[in-house]
Amino acid sequence: MNAGARYPRHMRVRARADFDRIFASATRTASPLLAVHLLPEPGPARLGLAVSRKVDKRAVGRNRIKRVLRDQFRLLQAELKPGSYVVVARPPAAGADNAALRTAFVSALRRARALPLAAPVGTMPASPIPSTPATPGA
Repeated sequence: MNAGARYPRHMRVRARADFDRIFASATRTASPLLAVHLLPEPGPARLGLAVSRKVDKRAVGRNRIKRVLRDQFRLLQAELKPGSYVVVARPPAAGADNAALRTAFVSALRRARALPLAAPVGTMPASPIPSTPATPGA
């Protein structure tokens, strides 16, 4: 991994006091796989992860979940609103594949209004098509 792709310490929520403060005052958005706690704060978006042994007894499983969520957060960081984010994994996350974890995380961030909503998919064009004026004498 090159140095530019790393997840630096100043972008992490690490201290117990920070976790307690975020859990006490943040807004929570949940899905069956995970819950996202968001506390709007000045400065860059920071991420904290809580993946307990209740989620997966094996460390390799817990580390996979954290690795996938950290990577997705890194990819979305430029679009995220400033603040501290704590993601709490739930037991069904252990059985989910990486794509499902990423999708659940992005969905929870959108519901929390931390990311812009996805553009609606439909058949109508984004802007009206200008009508051509009728040609005289035709």
